Amino acid sequence: MQATASIHTDLFFVGGGHTHAIVLRKIGMEGLPTGVRLTLITNLVDTPYSGMLPCHISGLYDFDQSHIDLRPLTRFANCRLIMDEVVDIDADQQIIHCRQHPPMKYDALSIDIGSTPGTVSVPGAKDHAIPAKPVPNLLQAWHRYLTELEGAKSATIGIVGGGVGGVELALNMQVRLQQIVRQADVHVFHRGARLATGRSRATQRQLAKIFRDRKIHTHLSESVCALERTSANTVHVHCESGLKVACDIVFWVTNASAAPWISRTGLATDKTGFILVEDTLQTISHKNVFAVGDVATMVNHPRPKAGVFAVRQGPPLYKNLQRYLSGDSLKPFKPQRQFLNIIDLGTGGAIASRGQWSAESIWFRRWKHQIDGKFMALFDQFPAMENGGDNASGKQQNIPHCAGCGSKVGSSVLSRALTRARADFPEMNHWPNPVKVGLEDPDDAAVVSIPMGKLVVQTVDQFRAIVDDPYVFAQICVNHCLSDLFAMGATPQTVLAMATLPYGEDVIQTETLYQLMAGTYQALAASHTWLVGGHTTEGPELSMGFACNGWVAADEILTKRNLSPGLGLILTKSLGTGVLFAADMQRSAKGRWIDTAVSSMVQSNQAAAHCLRDHGVVACTDITGFGLLRHLYEMLSPGLGMDLNLEALPVLPGVRDCFEAGYLSSLHKRNQQIERHLNNPQPHQVNYPLLFDPQTSGGLLAAIPQENVSACLMALRQKGYVHSRYIGDVVSAIEGQAPFTIRR
Repeated sequence: MQATASIHTDLFFVGGGHTHAIVLRKIGMEGLPTGVRLTLITNLVDTPYSGMLPCHISGLYDFDQSHIDLRPLTRFANCRLIMDEVVDIDADQQIIHCRQHPPMKYDALSIDIGSTPGTVSVPGAKDHAIPAKPVPNLLQAWHRYLTELEGAKSATIGIVGGGVGGVELALNMQVRLQQIVRQADVHVFHRGARLATGRSRATQRQLAKIFRDRKIHTHLSESVCALERTSANTVHVHCESGLKVACDIVFWVTNASAAPWISRTGLATDKTGFILVEDTLQTISHKNVFAVGDVATMVNHPRPKAGVFAVRQGPPLYKNLQRYLSGDSLKPFKPQRQFLNIIDLGTGGAIASRGQWSAESIWFRRWKHQIDGKFMALFDQFPAMENGGDNASGKQQNIPHCAGCGSKVGSSVLSRALTRARADFPEMNHWPNPVKVGLEDPDDAAVVSIPMGKLVVQTVDQFRAIVDDPYVFAQICVNHCLSDLFAMGATPQTVLAMATLPYGEDVIQTETLYQLMAGTYQALAASHTWLVGGHTTEGPELSMGFACNGWVAADEILTKRNLSPGLGLILTKSLGTGVLFAADMQRSAKGRWIDTAVSSMVQSNQAAAHCLRDHGVVACTDITGFGLLRHLYEMLSPGLGMDLNLEALPVLPGVRDCFEAGYLSSLHKRNQQIERHLNNPQPHQVNYPLLFDPQTSGGLLAAIPQENVSACLMALRQKGYVHSRYIGDVVSAIEGQAPFTIRR
């Protein structure tokens, strides 16, 4: 028997704002009470740092310098990362609803989702303006506009909102535009009588002078009443005064608004929709829910929606979460009344202000860059953890866990999770059903009928969780396992699931299994494959696998060894999951690289298999743990060889960076033993390591007649396999030489 801590509490973070980023780092260093499982839900793996956004706009900072990558941060904090957008929270039932995940239950919750500019009331604003938030949309629109300006002589942009945010955008956008075009016109529309409403008169006077000197068009005391698109490249800004200005693009930077769904949560809010919190940062209506950053309003200490306050809330939130989870009394937090604000002018100087004091200097900009750089460095390299958290909850944690059948998950966990997951997919009731005895029956095995005259095809696979989102992990696992059937030309019919759940209380394991089963049903839906049973145990970490069953006609079986000279080799997915996740385990893979890899892994090979069949596929296999070259070798028969084009290999983003940094999958060196069958190894070619990189839920590798290659690639890309590539040819072997030759 093994003594291992059980999970008894689910703590969820919604949103990856500044406060949560700081708390995640603190958790990585100092831990949480034993038995607490932490999960972050966010739709942005790269969270923008507001302090550096203007200088990213101007081109001074690149993307990585101005964004916090949440994936290595969550790895450091031992926090599950779920990439999705929260669309509702039922605070009374303690349930989180996401756009693309099944509902998730929490015991404690912290919300840090920021705010959005209000645009709804102005006609045309929703369709024709670019809101300042969410920031990724702003940056995407900005960079697209800059690309469109290539070769142009002039540019005209409009910015609605002359607060500090709008002022900084105007100043820094002008700097970037002047690097591209001769004439850059910037129009700022502001309903206030002075720029930077709420700042000191001295600051306002300085900004007014700078705007005049830099010839930025300032339209004060102007209320925008409509936006009208008159052509593909022109948006007219209409003001109540009758002012009308034609712009190429309009950015909307008005007062902050709360996400509309917050009003449905049952959480107490102020009249503008922001969540009301006490001095402890707990919501006034639900003590197990915390809220911080722009989304929250402190009842006793209301402050402007500014990043500096979000940053300052990090340490007290961490301490109060520790106290809440340990059953201790929470301590109040009182934010500072005034703060130092530094407005970057984009041209080398900055205005610093605090209260009524204000001054301009190049040194303030240098100071700001030092402050911002020091802050971002906190999330670049992580120190060693000081301790693993304490058992402060008073609950029994280190319970011996049995082996053998004593390690099975309780029947109530199974029944509740399966019932919930099955109810999420009512469309299954309309599928053809070959199952005679299955999950609904209390028997010891499943009974399934197969079509008359068909042969049964069986395969099995299982592995540890490659991502810590159980819903997505299940989809990856299903697609990985079913690929063996698709590669054989078979039609999937049923699967048996095998899952190991982390040790935990019944309610925790039920939630984990529910997410796994929901992901399973989601991935099985495309092929109308039935889950007919399985086996679930508990252990130290999450793992999953499937025994898959399908059928095929005897004359339609696809095998690996049916090759002949003159066939072309096609690969349907990009390579590199092995090295990417090896780097991810060391907190060295960028979140966006992993996101792209996950998108590839959750893509089924079913449609690709049908497409290959339509184009005369002769032999097929799927690329998995043994790597590309080993799978190619398995397809060879005596007298055959292959010419390979390494430059044609499709590569996932970030793979080359990881190889260059020295990362390799733990299976890479064993896979590389196949290297002896290469006639001309080229270890210095950038794609060479991909020959040995193990893949999870990789693509199909197929041999088809040479005359069908172009049409097949076009069809594959139309079906969504946009990275499909023609990577080589089957040739006659040359006596005395190794079978594989790399084209030079």
